[in-house]
Amino acid sequence: MNRHFARRSPDARPIANWRRCVLVAAVLPAAPALPGVAWAQTPGQASGTTSNTPSGQPLPRFVSLRAGEVNMRSGPGVQYPVDWVYKRRHLPIEVIAEFQTWRKVRDHQGTQGWVHQTMLDGERTAIVLGRTRTLRADASSDARALARLEPDVIVRIAACPKDSGWCRVRAAGFEGWIRRVELWGVRKDEAVQ
Repeated sequence: MNRHFARRSPDARPIANWRRCVLVAAVLPAAPALPGVAWAQTPGQASGTTSNTPSGQPLPRFVSLRAGEVNMRSGPGVQYPVDWVYKRRHLPIEVIAEFQTWRKVRDHQGTQGWVHQTMLDGERTAIVLGRTRTLRADASSDARALARLEPDVIVRIAACPKDSGWCRVRAAGFEGWIRRVELWGVRKDEAVQ
């Protein structure tokens, strides 16, 4: 994982206690029967429909980090160890599950863990993927170039029309269009207003 996004928590360690492993192995098969526990997504959640999640919001969905330092934990609660500490405000994150006030999230590199809901913001951002990309004046490859966006730059999403391969974004004082496939933080068929 890139160091300027997150760092591994110094107290993160593999499970060394065999009793804890046995307890998890014994309880995990019964977890689906526990009322109110949402450990796995249901087909309705995966399709992006509003479900019976604690927030009432669809799963999966994109949000961003609210603070400049956010702990990602191995489980949904402060009793779980911190696996990563994110150091980048507005970093886009995908919420993939919910348990009470905790959100299971995935970052652009595939790392998953749990973050408290107060550390997340509904503001839509995205991160530039791959190589240097061109921000254009209009939603066209032939449009005038406004700026070059380096990989891993965070942009704020202004709009992504549903049937368009382009998104209007803001970054470093510029506002323009970038191809949707060059961003992580918006789905290919999603409309963002």
